[in-house]
Amino acid sequence: MSANGTQTAGAMPPADNRVQTTAVYMFAAAFIALSQSLGQGFLSANISTLAGELGASVSDTTWLMVAFMAPRAALPLMLTKVRMQYGLRRFAEVSIVVYAAVAGISLFATDLRSALLVELLSGISAAPLSTLAFMYMLEPLSQQNKLRVGLPLAMTFISLGTPLGRALSPYLLENGSWNNLLVIKLGMSMTCLALVFRLPLASAERMKVIGGLDLISFSLIAASFFGFVACFTTGAIYWWTDAPWMGVVLAAAIAALVTAFVIELQRKAPLVDVRWLMTPAMLQFTAALFVFRIILSEQASGAPGLFQALGYSPIQMAPLFWIISAATLAGGLVCCLVLSPPHVPLVHLLALGLIAFGANLDAGANPQIAPSSMYLSQAIIGFAGMLYLPSAMAVGLMSALQRGPQYILSFIIIFLSSQILGATIGSGLFRTLISMRTTAHAQWLKEQLATGDAMVTQQLQQIAATLSHSMTDATLLQSRAAAQLGSTVAQQATIAAYNDVFHLISLLALGAAAVLMGHILLVTMRKRMARAPSVPAQ
Repeated sequence: MSANGTQTAGAMPPADNRVQTTAVYMFAAAFIALSQSLGQGFLSANISTLAGELGASVSDTTWLMVAFMAPRAALPLMLTKVRMQYGLRRFAEVSIVVYAAVAGISLFATDLRSALLVELLSGISAAPLSTLAFMYMLEPLSQQNKLRVGLPLAMTFISLGTPLGRALSPYLLENGSWNNLLVIKLGMSMTCLALVFRLPLASAERMKVIGGLDLISFSLIAASFFGFVACFTTGAIYWWTDAPWMGVVLAAAIAALVTAFVIELQRKAPLVDVRWLMTPAMLQFTAALFVFRIILSEQASGAPGLFQALGYSPIQMAPLFWIISAATLAGGLVCCLVLSPPHVPLVHLLALGLIAFGANLDAGANPQIAPSSMYLSQAIIGFAGMLYLPSAMAVGLMSALQRGPQYILSFIIIFLSSQILGATIGSGLFRTLISMRTTAHAQWLKEQLATGDAMVTQQLQQIAATLSHSMTDATLLQSRAAAQLGSTVAQQATIAAYNDVFHLISLLALGAAAVLMGHILLVTMRKRMARAPSVPAQ
């Protein structure tokens, strides 16, 4: 697709069957999207496994996620001008060569330092792949189908990697190591390499657009995003008030972002069009997406965190993530059928209602809960997420088109960058709330276990009676009974904390739906008033 959004003659390879050519390009888009998103999914699902293999603590290994996600959030902002200056085809080919090379290098990481460097390079090399996936998905489609079919499918495969990574990892790691996943990632990157060189994209005329201020602005934005990703990824681990460096990093991140925006406001050809982003429509759009990303953190951090805390193994949780993956794919396909500009508000309303219902189902967790208990609720949330995100992207894309076709790719890149940052912040807030509520519930339960409480004494006697079949020492028996009761209290506090946050997510989704409903009614009333005939003066 050219810079003005039109199809360039000769961009498609010669083919007698247009349908076959379209299918090949769409397959390439799906494969590139999955290659990039599975890399993130494998990493997020196996932090504890990597800690063991690298000989590091889980808290230290979490920095691998920071190293991978920070460049993925920042680099897309630079890609518009890189594409314009060096050409789309060269951009695609260089990006995929670097991605494949880094996938090969990753096989040689043997300790935490080398792994951090590899994940940083992986994040840098993976940043352009989401954009490439969109380009390949949109390239062969008609103008009408670009919005209705291309956007939902591209967004679906980009989002599919996280649950699919958790579903596949236990089987791929069985009787093996992290290298198994790296070999698969390398194989997928080599396939992507072949697809990109075999299937060229249409390219527009090159022009020199990168200037010194672009590099300064990008450096400030990248530093800002790195600070946000670092703090929200590790905040619940080191704890915000126990790590003074977090306050300094967050303040510096905000200052860097404000400085970059001030620079961009003074430019005729900015790297980021801040004035457009600060319009009421775009601010409303960004706020809605941010709230929705926080809501979706229920699935990204909720179910995995709860079952991990309850001691379930990845292989026991795998069926749940297979179901989430299937529901995500189904949501994207249904979105292709229902997506049209007039229907977008109703699609959003349905999605928010489904998420509120699914999160409310999750809020009834108890000590007997198992992954199978959340099959329905998590499928509903995964399905609803893919109804909301592509349709929201379509709304923003139409807003970009009103300013001119050249804003299409700019919007896609800004959307992807904001979604990565929003997902990181949402998951960080979710984990922080879980930690706070777990502490509060544990404190309350401990207060109920005061010495002399008849109910506590009865519970201790019941536990001791159960353990008496395996031990006879009275002192040891009482000690084991007290320890087991303490473990039960900790488990109940954790479950209660997750229930609180699931309930909060449900209320937040209902609140967002209520605001959206009010907006729909307001727009409807304004349209009716505009159509109503005026009454002539007597």
